[in-house]
Amino acid sequence: PKRTKFRKQHRGRMKGISTRGNSICFGK
Repeated sequence: PKRTKFRKQHRGRMKGISTRGNSICFGK
């Protein structure tokens, strides 16, 4: 993903923090 901070797309592999709701937090 290019700029994905809080988008609920990319439902595939949520790696990172346990995503609460739609906050994906890639490497943040």
